[in-house]
Formats: sequence, structure tokens, C-alpha cells
Amino acid sequence: MNTPYRILVTGSRDWADHDTVRDALATAVYQNVPAVIVHGACPSGADAMAAWWARSFRHLNILEEGHRAQDFGPWPAAGPRRNAHMVGLGADLCLAFIGPCTSSRCRKPGLHPSHGASGCAELAERAGIPVRRWTA
Repeated sequence: MNTPYRILVTGSRDWADHDTVRDALATAVYQNVPAVIVHGACPSGADAMAAWWARSFRHLNILEEGHRAQDFGPWPAAGPRRNAHMVGLGADLCLAFIGPCTSSRCRKPGLHPSHGASGCAELAERAGIPVRRWTA
């Protein structure tokens, strides 16, 4: 049996571009089946889109692996711990869908990228995982 190609998806919880997520996953999976789509299990945004996409193609040997932030301790540190865990599991590719920061808790001035998705993509790069980025 082939070792599944692991695709780590990280993205903003308010990412709304379904077509970009769908096309990026289809391109990444093409000729890389079986595949596992690893995501942060957020019920909205890029994670939710990746989960839906993976479930839609289960019949083609595309599997889904969700990692809920709630399983990594109290908020707000749970998200970064979960992201580090997903990166630590390894991946062949990271797809990052990064929108602007919309956190009401953020004190960083000016327009800047979402902290979770951009932080996860940076962790993946430091771990030697190729990262493809899309921004909103």
C-alpha cells in the first residue's frame, strides 16, 4: 500500500473563497492519491471547506484528519498548540489560505494577516514543509 500524501491545510476562519480552496486541493492531490487532508477542524472558513472537499472525494481514497483546537487546552493558546501538533505530525505540502486579522483581541496596529493561519504556515516552513499561500 502507498503511504498517503499528507496535505496540511491552514486558513482563516472567515475565509470565503470556496473555489480557491477546491482548486488548490484538486491540484495538490492530482497524481498524489491516496491522500490525507489535515486541517484544524474549525467549523467555518478554510478548514470547513477542506473537510467538506475531503469527505466529497472519500471514494477516491482521499481521507480527512481534523484536529480541534479545543483538544489542546484552554483558549487562546490552544490554537497555536494545535497548529504545532499538526506540523509536527509531518506533511508533504501545506496550503495556507490567509485572510486579514479580524480578532477583537488583537492589539497589533494596521492591516495584517490572521495570526493563526500565518503562524501555522511559518511553522510548516521552518519544519521543511513546502508552503503555498493564498491571501484575501
